[in-house]
Amino acid sequence: MPACTLLIRHGRTAWSVAGRHTGLTDVPLLDEGRSQAKVLGARLHQAPWNGLPDAEIRTSPLSRARDTCELAGFGDRATTWDALREWDYGDVEGLTTAEISERHGGPWVIWRDGVTGGETLEHLSARADEVVAWAHEAHAADRNTVVFAHGHILRAVAARWLGLDVRFAARLRLDAAALSALSWSYGEPAIERWNDTGHLDSGQPGA
Repeated sequence: MPACTLLIRHGRTAWSVAGRHTGLTDVPLLDEGRSQAKVLGARLHQAPWNGLPDAEIRTSPLSRARDTCELAGFGDRATTWDALREWDYGDVEGLTTAEISERHGGPWVIWRDGVTGGETLEHLSARADEVVAWAHEAHAADRNTVVFAHGHILRAVAARWLGLDVRFAARLRLDAAALSALSWSYGEPAIERWNDTGHLDSGQPGA
C-alpha cells in the first residue's frame, strides 16, 4: 500500500461558525471544536491508522491547529511549520463573504479575486508546493505524513498535489475537523479521501 499524507483541518472556532475569514488571527477552538479534535484522534488511533506510529507529523503554528493536533493525541510528535499557516487575508480578515462582496461591489470569490493587503494567490501556491515537495520526499521513502492546518491552505495543497492551478481549490469543500488523504493511483498523485467527517456524523470513530 503506497504511503499517504493525511490532511486534517482544525476543529470549529467562533469565526469558522460565523463564516468569518480567519487567517492569522489566533482564534481559539470552541468547546465543540475541542470535542471534534478528540473524536478525530480516537478514529486515527484505531484501524486502519492505528495511531500512525511511523508517520511524520507537522502542524500550523496557529493555536487552533496546534490544539487540534494536541487533543487528537499527536502533539508530542508534531513539528510546527510556518508553511502550514492559513492564508493571510489582509484587508478582509475577520469579514464574511457577504460583507466582502458588499465592499467589492459585486460577487466576490477569494480563489478568483484574491485579497488586498495580504497574501497573493501565487505566494499561497508556492507555500502549498513546499508541503507537496515534503510529502513527495516522504512518500519516496515509504513514510506517511500528517498535517494539521486550515481550510484554505489545505485545499491549496490538494490542488497542487494534483498538479492543478491553485484556483482549483475553489472546488474542494473542506469542513472543520475533516479528514482527507493524498495518495497515489496508477503511479500518479491522487486524492484517496476527501472531507471525511464520518467520525463527527456518528459521534464514534470509524474507518
